[in-house]
Amino acid sequence: MMTTNETVITTKDVRLYYGEHEALHGINLDFQKSQITALIGPSGCGKSTYLRCLNRMNDLIHDVTITGSFKIDGHDIYRPQQDVVSLRKKVGMVFQQPNPFPFSVYDNVAYGLRVQGIKDKKIISQKVEESLKQAAVWDEVKDDLTKNALSFSGGQQQRICIARLLAVKPDVILLDEPTSALDPISSAKIEEMLLQIKDQYTIIIVTHSMQQASRISDKTAFMLNGDLVEYGDTKKIFLNPEQEATSDYLNGKFG
Repeated sequence: MMTTNETVITTKDVRLYYGEHEALHGINLDFQKSQITALIGPSGCGKSTYLRCLNRMNDLIHDVTITGSFKIDGHDIYRPQQDVVSLRKKVGMVFQQPNPFPFSVYDNVAYGLRVQGIKDKKIISQKVEESLKQAAVWDEVKDDLTKNALSFSGGQQQRICIARLLAVKPDVILLDEPTSALDPISSAKIEEMLLQIKDQYTIIIVTHSMQQASRISDKTAFMLNGDLVEYGDTKKIFLNPEQEATSDYLNGKFG
């Protein structure tokens, strides 16, 4: 059992190239267990690009080169023998648009458990219920578990996707603007849920919403044009930033 605030992820001198173009310029960032870290900055500054390095989603893009060091629990996730499927189980991801599979709520959440080889229906049902409760959507779907997940609202679909991820017990949760396509009530439910579960995970969220970052994150990293400009406790970043660019961005001067 890891102690609270133990560093789970360490990244050093992260550079990413699309062909010849360098999109990330030597990012150094660490992330702790039981904390939510927000990545903020204007569109195209490299937030999502960096986030996707952490579960090797950028491997799927043609002509991308990534250099630097990425360690999760001390293990290099870019080592040749790293199994990417097991990495993505450990480091789960939630996308901007909800992406449930086109089958029942139950089968969505059970999917990863079955892939792991769990066959006992009682265990699966128990974990499906636990995960939907953790994702704060159980009360809304418990009477409709056989209904197609796509028939629910966007906010409910996103929480079903989060339940699907939680079912396989990841250590790290990456969220790429998880509420930007949702209404304020659904967004608030997801924020509340993240605060309730954060003790058990390392959570990193890319967000365009300054309010969201200030409400739910412990640490904030401000990125600009592929550089990490400033990183620290959220309160300090918002109330007393060290860099003029951070202050200008938070005050709406650009972005």
